[in-house]
Amino acid sequence: MNGVIQRVRVRVQACFGRPGEQRSRGVTLVELVAVSAILLVMAGVTLPVANTMVKRQKELELRRSLREIREAIDRFQADVQRYPGIKTQYLSVSNEEGYPEELKWLYEGVDTGQGAKEVLKYLRRLPIDPITGDEEWATRSSRDRPDSLFSDGINIFDVHSKSDKVGLNGVPYSEW
Repeated sequence: MNGVIQRVRVRVQACFGRPGEQRSRGVTLVELVAVSAILLVMAGVTLPVANTMVKRQKELELRRSLREIREAIDRFQADVQRYPGIKTQYLSVSNEEGYPEELKWLYEGVDTGQGAKEVLKYLRRLPIDPITGDEEWATRSSRDRPDSLFSDGINIFDVHSKSDKVGLNGVPYSEW
């Protein structure tokens, strides 16, 4: 038992010094280098993960914005069938499908032509493209080919981002 106590006493003295001795305060260069290396490795792992999380958040916002605009376009087209006044006041003759010809109609509203000046709004505001940070959206007409890069401008059947960047899934944002 005496041997065990003696070994513990030696280890305590090695860690904290002998009673009455003054122990130096501070860190050695080796300790400083080791801590710095650990911090650099942790930062090297954390930054890419944080960047991916920010990009994923922007992609979620892009999906929400696209869904919101596309649903508003569909509601507009359904109301053109319900209220013939919209078709006669707003749509050109070549726009037989009844999709809006301008995105601003969705948030500024359209008069139904029912006499009581009933205005229908489909969006409170036009969502901002979170990838480009702009309110500008690329549009596609109902008569455009699906892989078309430019719209014929007859109507707005679909919207997509103007960004040329690629998403985390490998698909360009302009094809979402």
